[in-house]
Amino acid sequence: MGSTEDLDYPHIIVQYSNGFLISKVMFTACELGVFDLLQESGKPLPSDAIAAGLSASTIGMKRLLDACVGLKLLAVEMTQEGALYRNTEISNVYLTKSSPKSQYHIMMYYSNTVYLCWQYLADAVRSDEEMLKFMAGQNSVWSICGRDVLAAFDLSPFTQIYDLGGGGGALAQECVSLYPNSTVTIYDLPKVVQVAKEQFVSPEEHQIAFHEGDFFNDSIPEAELYILSKILHDWDDDKCKQLLAKVYKACKPGGGVLLVESLLNEDKSGPVETQLYSMNMLVQTEGKERTAAEYSKLLEAAGFGVIQVKRTGKLYDAVLGRK
Repeated sequence: MGSTEDLDYPHIIVQYSNGFLISKVMFTACELGVFDLLQESGKPLPSDAIAAGLSASTIGMKRLLDACVGLKLLAVEMTQEGALYRNTEISNVYLTKSSPKSQYHIMMYYSNTVYLCWQYLADAVRSDEEMLKFMAGQNSVWSICGRDVLAAFDLSPFTQIYDLGGGGGALAQECVSLYPNSTVTIYDLPKVVQVAKEQFVSPEEHQIAFHEGDFFNDSIPEAELYILSKILHDWDDDKCKQLLAKVYKACKPGGGVLLVESLLNEDKSGPVETQLYSMNMLVQTEGKERTAAEYSKLLEAAGFGVIQVKRTGKLYDAVLGRK
């Protein structure tokens, strides 16, 4: 039986769903030779020296090293010159090639062979049965985190809200439930809007409307509040500034923008889930996870002020900027 806390927020489910991310971080650090280089150096090294020594991207290596620190595979020491990384004892013993107890070769077998095979596990289990397409992934996230990010600040003064990239509408539904005087327009690509209307948002939900478009290339209508949930982490700083500038221009005076993102600690030391998500951004997009200060800087560059930050204690946090 799970505890009441588990039912309020499924820590163990989140932990399990990130399992493959953890494995691949460890596998990648082994494959690139991070642990071997640090052992051979005999002293802690900065991330740029490790990247140079392994012919790797400085940005990518820094994120990999920070994720390894979060997983307790590396330790970091903050000095006046910057962060210095070293192996933990367990990494020296089990993850370096030269150690008598090295697990390097089995790690590479799991990474290069077993890892690839497991993407077909569902096919192996269901044999010739075909599973239905599952399109409610984002909605399931907001069912456990949506109310927290929307209640982080009092949004009741904002009655005209646009949810940019609102997808299946779960966050919009949470919003009108929490703030019954508000209306939320989901702004997304035509195909996404069509699926949301057919699958997720009832026609009787009169407080939710839809707007088809590409918010990078099409105009953004005027509103009092714009929600950008898990949007900015997909993009580099220049693209983020471009989008936020459009939002600022469209925003009514006194209005604002609510960013919903997984925030890194200011020293990038965690949370480990966010470090792992940043590694995922490196693989899948041009974006990254950011600190509250980094998001605040992006908002300020677009013209927003009176910036507030609220950590929810769950996967996603809230940053509110006002015009």
